[in-house]
Amino acid sequence: MRLWEFPDQYVIEPTDGSNGSSLAVSRVDGSMSLIEKLPESSSVRVPKIRTIFGVAGVLKLVAGSYLMVITERETVGSYLGHPIYKVSSFKVFPCDHSLRNSPADQKKMETEFSALLNIAERTPGLYFSYETNLTLSSQRLNDLGGESKVLPLWRQAEPRFLWNNYMLENLIDNKLDPYLLPIVQGSYHHFQAAIGKDIIDVTLIARRCTRRNGTRMWRRGADSDGYVANFVETEQIMHLNGFTASFVQVRGSIPLLWDQIVDLTYKPKFEIVRLEEAPRVAERHFLDLRKKYGAVLAVDLVNTHGGEGRLSEKFANAMQHIVSDDLRYWHFDFHHICGHVHFERLSILYEQIVDFLDRNGYLLLNEKGEKMKEQLGVVRTNCIDCLDRTNVTQSMIGRNMLECQLRRLGIFAAEETISSHPNLDECFKILWADHGDDVSLQYSGTPALKGDFVRCGQRTMQGMVKDGINALLRYYYNNFCDGTKQDAIDLLQGHYIVSVSKDMTVPSQKKGLEAVASFPLALAFVLTGFFFATLSLRQVRYDLRHLFFSFLWAGLSVGIAAFVRANGRIFCNRPRLHKHRS
Repeated sequence: MRLWEFPDQYVIEPTDGSNGSSLAVSRVDGSMSLIEKLPESSSVRVPKIRTIFGVAGVLKLVAGSYLMVITERETVGSYLGHPIYKVSSFKVFPCDHSLRNSPADQKKMETEFSALLNIAERTPGLYFSYETNLTLSSQRLNDLGGESKVLPLWRQAEPRFLWNNYMLENLIDNKLDPYLLPIVQGSYHHFQAAIGKDIIDVTLIARRCTRRNGTRMWRRGADSDGYVANFVETEQIMHLNGFTASFVQVRGSIPLLWDQIVDLTYKPKFEIVRLEEAPRVAERHFLDLRKKYGAVLAVDLVNTHGGEGRLSEKFANAMQHIVSDDLRYWHFDFHHICGHVHFERLSILYEQIVDFLDRNGYLLLNEKGEKMKEQLGVVRTNCIDCLDRTNVTQSMIGRNMLECQLRRLGIFAAEETISSHPNLDECFKILWADHGDDVSLQYSGTPALKGDFVRCGQRTMQGMVKDGINALLRYYYNNFCDGTKQDAIDLLQGHYIVSVSKDMTVPSQKKGLEAVASFPLALAFVLTGFFFATLSLRQVRYDLRHLFFSFLWAGLSVGIAAFVRANGRIFCNRPRLHKHRS
């Protein structure tokens, strides 16, 4: 596609040879229409032309609208024979000429909101295809009826995995089907390896749910409808000798109403909100999963002691009311059993859940695309973040299921494993490690911890050092960056809808003590106080009065530090568009 920047409108022209109509977007108010030919341009002001690869959507703010387009892409592989692309670069084009006549308070709000779009341009892990529906697993695509398969991709799409669902609404309302491009946030990796004379192709796809999307500390637990934070569907697809096998797993935060609000401590305390609603919320969550996936096995990996233990206990109590033949709950204390280095002990967990995996299986298609076997249930794994422990566990389950599939096809003997094929083993480890890093980057801002085990098969000193660095980076992002990032996510995904009729207070406006609270400033005062206390202490032998000044400066530093510690929350970067639910 080509995007033409005229003084009063943007025009998106198809370049695929279809001779379709061009899309005109007004730079005054963002209104859209199809036009048959390009407007004539003035010889004085030649329009700027750039190549784009798709329209992500349009976002309406207070007075203006903003057109989001894909300006760079890279081909990453294929999904069931269709090319898959990763978004390398976004650009936001303002359609805000009408803002010139808006009141000052609206202009101020527009500036605040549009600044969040700069963060949106850096959204990681976005994928799309022009030909196939990335939001559906292989099994769900295979089950689509003939009528559904001829629908436009956006109408086939699973709304919860459609990253730009909200931004497409304006285009849908205007019936602009040729310009509607479904985008998924998640991960895509694949490899090919030889097993004797056979070539195996393995793909790993992650699809992130948008219902309760957000950052690590600002999106925890579930909402009242049962949608959980960091819910990701992971599909492992294998192609071999014309056969296709697919195995789906999911991860998601503990489905209770709970939070962990940052307050400058390394591990903020867990807060369970409206405990009396726990059974209802958990029931809603698992009812939705059973409708979509069939039987569900919930594997809970959190600790049995401390704050995690209390949370796990409430989860187990809520599950007691809803477990059934097709819904099971299994607790496995990952840290107690595996420690920080003995992850091979996950084989204990596999032995405990293998009957569920054997009973519910995986999708298997023959050379003609006919279904030989289907997946009847799903394993749902969680820890606290649903990142590090979860990824190690899911990679173990994925490994065992791939071995089962290869035995079914007669490629592996009864006792043969992936580990007995060094090249396949290395590729598989890297595949899952990269997958874990992608999912973690989107939620926490850093690659996954414990990734050295997934990548190398064992814990390494280098891996533990890297984990330490990433843990510190998570602390920094969680406390000082993620509030603003959460606002950008809420704005993009329609969790916060801008309206002129709303209270016209600027979203980032702070009140009271929070208006003057600045952690860098407080830290500077503390360090300055200790510096002068040290200087005064050195002068005590010449004049005892310096002892008083030394205690004064030290006391001032300690007092400021104690105040910051006691009021940590107001010194953190917090979201402004949503109030804390408790």
